[in-house]
Amino acid sequence: MCGITGAMYFEDREPSQTMLKAMTDCIVHRGPNDFGFWGENRIGLGFRRLSVIDLKEGHQPLSNEDDTVWIVFNGEIYNYKYLRSSLQEKGHVFKTHSDTEVIVHMYEEFGEDCVKHLRGMFGFVIWDRKKKRLFGARDHFGIKPFYYFKNSRQFLFGSEIKSLLAAGGMDRSIHTESLLNYLTFQYVPEPDTMFRDIQKLPPGHYISISYDGQMEINRYWDPMFETEERPFEDYVEQIREGLKDSVIHHMQSDVERGCFLSSGIDSTAIATHMRSIEPIRTFSVGFEGANNETGIAQQTARALDTEHYSKIITQKDFFDVLPKAVWHQDEPVADPSAIALYHVAQLAREQVTVVLSGEGADELFGGYRIYNEPNSLRSLDRLPMGLKRMLHAVARMMPQGLYGRNFVLRGTTPLEQRFLGNAKIFTEDMKSEVVRMDQEMLRSYRNPWQIAEQYYAKTRHQDPVTRMQYIDMNLWLPGDILMKADKMTMAHSLELRVPFLDVELYEVARKIPARYRIAEGTTKYIFRKAMEGIIPDFILNRPKLGFPVPMRDWLKGNQGKVMLEQIEASGIEDYINMGTIRNMVAKHQNGQGDYARRLWTVYMFALWHVTYMQDLPKPSVAAAL
Repeated sequence: MCGITGAMYFEDREPSQTMLKAMTDCIVHRGPNDFGFWGENRIGLGFRRLSVIDLKEGHQPLSNEDDTVWIVFNGEIYNYKYLRSSLQEKGHVFKTHSDTEVIVHMYEEFGEDCVKHLRGMFGFVIWDRKKKRLFGARDHFGIKPFYYFKNSRQFLFGSEIKSLLAAGGMDRSIHTESLLNYLTFQYVPEPDTMFRDIQKLPPGHYISISYDGQMEINRYWDPMFETEERPFEDYVEQIREGLKDSVIHHMQSDVERGCFLSSGIDSTAIATHMRSIEPIRTFSVGFEGANNETGIAQQTARALDTEHYSKIITQKDFFDVLPKAVWHQDEPVADPSAIALYHVAQLAREQVTVVLSGEGADELFGGYRIYNEPNSLRSLDRLPMGLKRMLHAVARMMPQGLYGRNFVLRGTTPLEQRFLGNAKIFTEDMKSEVVRMDQEMLRSYRNPWQIAEQYYAKTRHQDPVTRMQYIDMNLWLPGDILMKADKMTMAHSLELRVPFLDVELYEVARKIPARYRIAEGTTKYIFRKAMEGIIPDFILNRPKLGFPVPMRDWLKGNQGKVMLEQIEASGIEDYINMGTIRNMVAKHQNGQGDYARRLWTVYMFALWHVTYMQDLPKPSVAAAL
């Protein structure tokens, strides 16, 4: 795992080594083992390396035989040995045994289509000296990041935003539309970032920049579900074979490997397959209280016979690392479990360099409880439209909290207007009370529902569960799950690999009918059946917990007051109505409601603002009346 940086100018001058060094120095955590630079007129490439494969020969930037194609690459290509062999049969000559060089020769052989042959996680940039063109790509699911900045004079890219900022000369300002969407999603949906002028290359896309600065972005892969009717048992067998094959490929490395282990089926399935191949170390964290998962994880570790390490995260532990975690995140991500992930990554890095984890199983196989909703609402969904409108109007007039009110409201609301993914923190009505900006913008910006609409439009022919999964594959998975996974592990120079997010395994999952995914009142039904006889029985049907952070209880005590003080001192008063925030804190501490997630969302924006924006000029947004 590594960090890439670089610059392309649209005029005759060469990026300085001083600038490239500054861009790479700030991401040394992504690659503490080695660094390198290469440049010529108009182009400069920078690299930080975490040595995992081909420890002696994997130096970057790396070129082909005649130095006409140069690359910087972050990630792992799991089918690189097969690709290398096929390229050698075509006459390609290799000077290293690295997966990086395979991408160079794949580009020579297939051009832009090289990405369609890669099985793995990646963010890379290639400089083609003959065509005088820069070509970059991000992996299918968005496991690895790719940020960029472009104006009329230059194109900057990097694995992290802080690299782009280190290049200097950039007018840093907050993208107010991103802030408004962040308040709902708890992350900024791609391709935007919280910075007005910096963007993310979306998953499954490649980018090309011509010598004179013409930019094109194209999608090469779409995580579309297209179900096929096959016997249930056929899919069970394909899942078993596909996951085993993926784990084997993801275990390729020349350094020690381990596995995150929670109390759930996903990480247990990965650890079980790893343990069938070799002795492994497993890692878990938890919080004091009823939802502490470390006990179950330790029981699982004993059943699998792994060398297990665990840690209980105290309230002090959790809040003490926030400044570091926020700096590593680049943008605010208001998922409290990101901080738990920071701690388990720190624990694992003391023992191993590579760790496998269970991210992606819920999106592929239908594991979130919300995916049960279409079945539970079916009785209301079948009613005539006129009757649904009447029931909806009646339910809106019912008192808040009245039993059945929310059920009727959701059941009489079209899916496209009720589901945005696994997080929906602030509604549009709430935003009008929380944010301090021109009310016209609140009415006219590209809001969360408009962002989701493009994905709903592509799935009109599909069932509701499949449509929900497609929304999460395009929004929640890259924006929250994979963003925090990359940043919190790389903070400790730990390479995270996710065997569920494998293009070969996805080819199996995308064809499974919804009635096999959600069945008998449980989620991920077919995957649970596929794991019968493979993982311990006591794990098979355990409910999903994730990292259950006790935020609600913490904010009822003194920590809530400390949080409010920090928000008030963060400099975000031109964006956020402090009176509303004070009122939320007071109600939460008085037991008048649970405002923990909303407060945490504002708090993470405040800490991010202190880290990245506080010394900059005040924003030019109009204050609400």
